[in-house]
Amino acid sequence: MSVPYARSPRPLADVRGIRVPHGTLGLLRDLVHGHTGMYYDDERQDVLADRLTPLALARGFDSLLDYYYLLKYDATPDDWARAIDALSVQETYFWRESDQIKALTDAILPQLDATHRRPIRIWSLPCATGEEPLSLAIALTETKWFSRAAIEIYAADASQAALDRARTGRYGARAFRQLPEALRARYFDCDPQTGQWTVARPIHDRVSSWLRLNAVQRADLEALRGADVIFCRNLFIYFQEATVRRVVDAFADVMSSPGFLCVGAAESLLRITTRFDLQEIAGAYVYVRS
Repeated sequence: MSVPYARSPRPLADVRGIRVPHGTLGLLRDLVHGHTGMYYDDERQDVLADRLTPLALARGFDSLLDYYYLLKYDATPDDWARAIDALSVQETYFWRESDQIKALTDAILPQLDATHRRPIRIWSLPCATGEEPLSLAIALTETKWFSRAAIEIYAADASQAALDRARTGRYGARAFRQLPEALRARYFDCDPQTGQWTVARPIHDRVSSWLRLNAVQRADLEALRGADVIFCRNLFIYFQEATVRRVVDAFADVMSSPGFLCVGAAESLLRITTRFDLQEIAGAYVYVRS
């Protein structure tokens, strides 16, 4: 469906080099929220404008209202993909919140293995630029789990740009600020000319696939059906409570039982859902679908 790109009769000048008619940022905020789950409150609407303005200008618009109408009525898949890339926060690193990784290798996998579940499916969503699923692959290699059980690791993110970077397997020094030096030396090769580190191919190949997936789109989450473990860390801090509840309910619908959900240390589901029980497992807090 196409509509004329109507302009407000009272355009507002903006230092970004684009017009922002009155009410436009609220419309964009609600549209982005509905499509991606990310919510920009009144104090962060300038951030939303800063990130989307280059895309509007690249499309030839001189008003963010025109860009809003494009996204709402006439966007191509690439338009939304570029918007998600611009809005996504790709701040991550190897061995982040490693207590949950240790709980996976020391307690969760033994429990799942005892049920003779095959294969054991582990998902990293959002995987950002790949540090989390590759950390899982390293941990499972170190603890010999790949030789003891059939385990599959899947990685997914809403940002195509993040997935493209993850597929290259190349990282700068900042990504290693928590990874033990011995593990970096064992599983990565450094290019002395660029200073970039490339993950060893056997580790990268442990990730079965890198999928573009939007966690707030219920149909997308069908890909996770049968998941035994989901690492969904530091995503819900960008969502409102109703959106978190919707995503968590979808997780419960598609996960195996028992299923294990790892969220970020700053995230709590205690007021969100009764479909998962918070448990302390091997020194880490994990939500369990039982």
